[in-house]
Amino acid sequence: MSDTTKRTRETPNSSTDPDGPAQAQYGGDQVKAAALQKDVGLFSGICLIVGTMIGSGIFISPKAVLSGTGAVGPCLSVWAACGVLATLGALCYAELGTMITKSGGEYPYLMEGFGSLVAFLYSWTTVIVLKPSSFAIIALSFAEYAAVPFYPGCPPPAVIIKCQAAASILLITLVNSLSVKLASYVQIFFTVAKLLIILIIVIAGMVLLAQGNTENLTNAFEGASPSFGTIGLAFYNGLWAYDGWNQLNFITEELKNPYRNLPLAIIIGIPLVSVCYILVNIAYFTAMTPIELLQSPAVAVTFGDRVLYPVSWVVPLFVVFSTFGAANGSCFTAGRLTYVAGREGHMVKILSYISLRHCTPSPAIIFNGILSIIYIMPADINMLINYFSFAQWTFYGLTVLALIVMRFTRKELRRPVKVPILLAAVVFLVSCYLVLAPIIEQPELEYLYCAIFIFSGLIFYFLFVHYKWSWTRRVMRPVTKYLQLLMEVVPPEKTE
Repeated sequence: MSDTTKRTRETPNSSTDPDGPAQAQYGGDQVKAAALQKDVGLFSGICLIVGTMIGSGIFISPKAVLSGTGAVGPCLSVWAACGVLATLGALCYAELGTMITKSGGEYPYLMEGFGSLVAFLYSWTTVIVLKPSSFAIIALSFAEYAAVPFYPGCPPPAVIIKCQAAASILLITLVNSLSVKLASYVQIFFTVAKLLIILIIVIAGMVLLAQGNTENLTNAFEGASPSFGTIGLAFYNGLWAYDGWNQLNFITEELKNPYRNLPLAIIIGIPLVSVCYILVNIAYFTAMTPIELLQSPAVAVTFGDRVLYPVSWVVPLFVVFSTFGAANGSCFTAGRLTYVAGREGHMVKILSYISLRHCTPSPAIIFNGILSIIYIMPADINMLINYFSFAQWTFYGLTVLALIVMRFTRKELRRPVKVPILLAAVVFLVSCYLVLAPIIEQPELEYLYCAIFIFSGLIFYFLFVHYKWSWTRRVMRPVTKYLQLLMEVVPPEKTE
């Protein structure tokens, strides 16, 4: 937006050639384009998938799946089915990600399949609500477990939890703004940590099984009485724990050799998480009856107190590690969606700018962090997440439908990965079921409020995107120029 600023702004780390594009400089003679760099390899990609999927859900609230199914057998079946569904959905995304190698998750696929309007509604809902509120709730989970040891015998004060959550959001935002490699190293460390505690829980469960603690796993389907709606709610809660299977599609432009590493990371990462989840749930049932599991406020902690004493303290410690790693992954990918939406003109232009020093989308990352801090202020945002989950699965379904549509409308596109169209149809139908089942089972006014919010994006689309009123550009131009100078950011340089 401000080419003059871009060309004449002099910093110790920037190229000042008036006839050339802005470039980021990294000491000595090493100069890189002011664009997102391909710094994410296969191992880092697997860690991003695994580290974002495994958050607090598997340690705190697997009881929600048991509550919806009514018995151990159906509960484990739902966990396995959720893993299969996440894998099938991710394979569809692997085709999309290798066919349209743009960052931003579902956004570029909806743009190519259905046009600008649907893509805008997705970015409006996800950038403003879904991504920052998800980041906030993970940060609150981290803060709660981090504060518990300092308040024995009583729950930590809400203000302490919220201050710690805000501090963690600021720290993660800073890390992701400074360096892609640093954020990747943080993700790798915490992914290894959470896999370690899962391994400890699984081994402890295997020892209990070997000792004959199989009462809860015999006649596992006895007493099950699930309905159409309760199974849908059980899937919702299970898939919430699996959420993150599409995270690598948000950073496709930063992935080394995406045609190879994107599908390979998906094939390795998601089945690994699925096996971990099933084995952890089996381990829980070796130490707790279904009733005890439903009454536990934090299942993994209860398991640790019963099985790992006197070193049971390792469980809440590693839950802290797990939630921090999941928050880091959420921040990493959310910034890319905001960046791409700004680049396409669906968000203010400054959000599409790149840090001249660090080659990160720092304005987009900071914007997501600010919204996340705002979302930790209300008393309870769990309800917000629950009611907007149907919106998330609406967009998942539309994205898979876009894959099917583009099989007929965009036959010329190269498809290094090509899934059977029947598989895509199954994922689309399951998405429709997951959207409709909870609404049919428990119709509530809040779902209508969510729908109103989503479609309120039409007002902003037609006012600021479709008609492009000139006065908005006149207002934003000096604001953008000031923020550009303050943050030392520039429009991304095209590298293709």
